[in-house]
Amino acid sequence: MNFKTVNPWAWIPTLYFAQGIPYFIVNTVSVMMFTKMGVPNGEMAFFTSLLYLPWMIKPFWSPFVDIIKTKRWWTVAMQMIMAAAFILLTITLPVPEAAQIEAGTTPMSMFYITLILFVITAFASATHDIAADGFYMLALSQGDQAQFVGIRSTFYRLSSIFGQGVLVAIAGMIELKSGNIPMSWRITMCVTAVVFTLVTLYHTFVIPRPASDRSTLGEQKVTAGAIFSEFGRTFKTYFMKKGVWLAIVFMLLYRLPEAFLIKLCQPFLVAKTELGGLGMTTANVGIAYGTIGVLFLTIGGILGGIFASRVGLKKSLWIMAACMTLPCITFVYLAICQPSNLVLISTAIAIEQFGYGFGFTAYMLYMMYFSDGEFKTSHYAICTAFMAASMLIPGMFAGFIQEAIGYVNFFWMVMLCCIATLIVTYFVDKKIDPNYGKK
Repeated sequence: MNFKTVNPWAWIPTLYFAQGIPYFIVNTVSVMMFTKMGVPNGEMAFFTSLLYLPWMIKPFWSPFVDIIKTKRWWTVAMQMIMAAAFILLTITLPVPEAAQIEAGTTPMSMFYITLILFVITAFASATHDIAADGFYMLALSQGDQAQFVGIRSTFYRLSSIFGQGVLVAIAGMIELKSGNIPMSWRITMCVTAVVFTLVTLYHTFVIPRPASDRSTLGEQKVTAGAIFSEFGRTFKTYFMKKGVWLAIVFMLLYRLPEAFLIKLCQPFLVAKTELGGLGMTTANVGIAYGTIGVLFLTIGGILGGIFASRVGLKKSLWIMAACMTLPCITFVYLAICQPSNLVLISTAIAIEQFGYGFGFTAYMLYMMYFSDGEFKTSHYAICTAFMAASMLIPGMFAGFIQEAIGYVNFFWMVMLCCIATLIVTYFVDKKIDPNYGKK
């Protein structure tokens, strides 16, 4: 297909929809699936948190996506790998005994093939992120990049609704009709595999082939020594930046309450009321958390961006830190009162997710602010590694902590973690240029 004839509308929406699906399957839908399969919260949270690792360490191999082959090749190749992984997940998903599921004693060791396939998907997805974002900048003019930035974000969010909302709701409806939890998730994974395979086949033929998309080895001979020398200089200059350690602490702790909360949110919603949960059906979780929650998360992010562009990062930081932390109290309320009204539960989730979306804007802006300079792109990639670590490390222990202290005390602990957010905000606020982020 001639590059000039490919309208960006033909591939940007589907590309970023495809970019989001594996991320949300691996990091969010897997939590619900393992919980419904009867895996204890401690093991579930530990192993699903480890799946964040590829996104944390992707800066270490991102230069090689530039050096080897083209961005288009990497994009399509990673999609093919992920499509194959989803097909294999459908075929190999184990079937725990009903008694194990009911008692919540299904060992994670039963899912070792599932975890291996999730790990493969995670590494392919992280690599796909690098390639697709690079391809976007190569295939479009600067004007088109600006025009379509909102479109790509919208379709990425739609993939979140598809993953956390539609797929979870499908699993829930099948579970209600059949009473067979393993089968409900096998069919859900089959739907994922079919959708992703069709998108991959579409991209194989439709994604353009811009002349600027080429391996750096195509122009000149690049020695391994030169590659690693430049690679090392990127990291050296990052850790020589003024205020780097404060920046790292901020990136690790600003989202600490949400890092604990997000890992146990869905298990809490579906846990039996006698165990401290809300006893929701899987389908209702897909509606309340996967659809309404994601919608308000998106609205919060949009309004946060508008607000920050008007007043700047410095003036918006404290307001956004408050929005990031204070709405977590809604889960304390849910854990104490254990309401059964879907509207009330959805409202509480919407408030918390809106606050998180609004407050997260400051976090993203700060990473851009700190990354500014000669190696802006590479330094931002390193910042995203700390961003992933901020979710991975607390998430690994969240399940064990909840099992030890119960849901009510766990959510009070989340509120206590808000202090860490406020402390790092206090110190970072002093270092920010008052004009940064303003239009």
